[in-house]
Amino acid sequence: MTAIGDVVQRAVLVLGSLLVATSALAAVLGGLGWWRPLVVWPLLAVMLAGLALLVRPVRPVPIGVGPALAMLAVALAAGWWAAATHNGQVLPRRDAGSNLQAALALAETGHRVLAIDPAAFGGAAVLGIPGITLASPAFYQVGSAGAPAIEPQFVIGPAAIYSLGDWIGGIGAMLVQPAWLSAFGVLGLSILAAVTVGPWWGPVAGALAALTFPMLHVARATYSEPLALVTLAAGLLGCVLAARHEDRRAALMAGLLIGGTCLVRIDGLREAMLLIPVAALGAIQERRWPRALLAGAGIGVGVSFAAGLALSREYLGSIAASLVPLVALAVALALAGAATLVAARRGMGLPDSVRRSLSAALVIAVLVIGVALTLRPLVMTVRQSAEDPGSHVVAGLQLRQGLPIDGGRTYAEQSVTWLAWWVGPIALVTALVALAWGVRRMALAWQADEVLPAWSGPLVVAAGSTLLTLYRPGITPDHPWAERRLVIAIPLVVVLVVAAAAWLWRCGPARHRRAFRILAAACAAALAVPTALASWPHRTERVERGSLSAIVSVCHALVDGDVVLAVDSRAANEWPQVVRGQCGRPALSTTTALRRDPAALRSAVSEIAAALPAGSRLILLAADSADALTALGATPTQAVDVTVLEEPRLLIERPASLVPLTLDVWLAPAPA
Repeated sequence: MTAIGDVVQRAVLVLGSLLVATSALAAVLGGLGWWRPLVVWPLLAVMLAGLALLVRPVRPVPIGVGPALAMLAVALAAGWWAAATHNGQVLPRRDAGSNLQAALALAETGHRVLAIDPAAFGGAAVLGIPGITLASPAFYQVGSAGAPAIEPQFVIGPAAIYSLGDWIGGIGAMLVQPAWLSAFGVLGLSILAAVTVGPWWGPVAGALAALTFPMLHVARATYSEPLALVTLAAGLLGCVLAARHEDRRAALMAGLLIGGTCLVRIDGLREAMLLIPVAALGAIQERRWPRALLAGAGIGVGVSFAAGLALSREYLGSIAASLVPLVALAVALALAGAATLVAARRGMGLPDSVRRSLSAALVIAVLVIGVALTLRPLVMTVRQSAEDPGSHVVAGLQLRQGLPIDGGRTYAEQSVTWLAWWVGPIALVTALVALAWGVRRMALAWQADEVLPAWSGPLVVAAGSTLLTLYRPGITPDHPWAERRLVIAIPLVVVLVVAAAAWLWRCGPARHRRAFRILAAACAAALAVPTALASWPHRTERVERGSLSAIVSVCHALVDGDVVLAVDSRAANEWPQVVRGQCGRPALSTTTALRRDPAALRSAVSEIAAALPAGSRLILLAADSADALTALGATPTQAVDVTVLEEPRLLIERPASLVPLTLDVWLAPAPA
């Protein structure tokens, strides 16, 4: 009989692989317009069976029944908590709503890139009117005026996976998908801690990670992070199994999982490229698994970028300023790894003096880097170009929060403070010391020509990813939105603190065993208590709950033949794809330049209304106020008057509550 500990390890590997395989399948079928239930479900069943067979020979690490059941209980509790308090982010105001709308479009049409029939809104000439567009935030207009299309933002993975929820149970099922997927992420993290620290420390790590608000935050909405957490946890588990058992199959799966994470989050390249030094170190020690690890990572990254260039070209172009340096760093790591390996095989190595001092030097480097990142706010202010669109957002937030107006600020120097908000400063210090100790262990093994510990790969990947993230978060710095960037850093901190507690619990002298175990409990409490206190105000939050009812009201107010034009800023930002995707009505939008020219806007409205086919009418939609409609001579009717709660979008404070958000929508037929 297969032990339950083996089952849960294989289950995490299979689910992570299935998420990657589903995303890759969607890149093919969604590109062809064949993403349909009758095609997809049988293929997913075949892939699931094949992955189960592929994973079966992989040799797990023994985990007892008790720890395995405890980890399952923690994962189920985390999933239930997130599902019971799931968000209602349906409007594409931020990434969660954008992912959901893209998933709905894929589920309903079968196409990733959505072809639009220009005849529905009066022909190609309408798109030739200056300031009239099909585009809206997270949905790019591509193609020509005669054959226009909508290309969703981001890579295809989240849309593909969340579209399955729509087929199963509609939007309601989609909204709880992240919660249960994140439960598998918590399970994967628990298993990773169990096989590297100790079986009973696995559920402790899982519970502490699930308790942190940033982890709960992403589990409540259709973000990409719950998916990436599963694939990365499974991939890092595969790294441990490969190193522990010299298992090339596990290494290949690990590479595919971590490289394939780019299918759900393009910045998964950050973790994938860190497999290069891991493989180089293993190859120098003449291990059997590095080549398979790199092959899997190369395939995963290659498929991901091919899918991105084919189906998300506009998105990749928009983030080129962040993506190109990451690619350059990956190339540099590859060249450095290759050079190091060639040198090692030619008998060249570190001088004896350097080799003897390697462990001390690396410990000092880790501590200095940690302290330097912490002290950055005292010596620097990180800025980006004032022309970047994010700068205007930051400036607006600064104005509303009474801060000095400096829209170019990224607040990246505050990233360690963001982390400390949710785990506490003592836990950060403990984690830094534990990281230095882990690096020292690796260096001592290297000095002694011993095989590196099996946990070396996950440590290098997680620590490197955390360093890059803390140095350059690369996100609009409002909170709790920016906490999404901490979903690798927080698990790393948790596992390092748990490892420190485990060492204290096990390794104290016999005559001082009780004192050391008290210290171990205090070490865990130094993380658990601040985390619980920080998360407590957010325990029952329901962000934007009620948005779906607002959409239903707008859809009910529209009839066959209506063509909707968004005529103010908020309408243009939030409603075009919703009207198009959920209401099933043609929708156009206006640019900022057109909205700032009242005469040109009135002329555009008249031209569109005159161009519409017989039986159609132009409906103007405003969401800031009714003013834009009355200025056009229309008679507005309020279709929505709903107040929901949204995140506070703070720049320099830890968020502790939600704030009201009014959803008002006015509709009016275009004046004759």
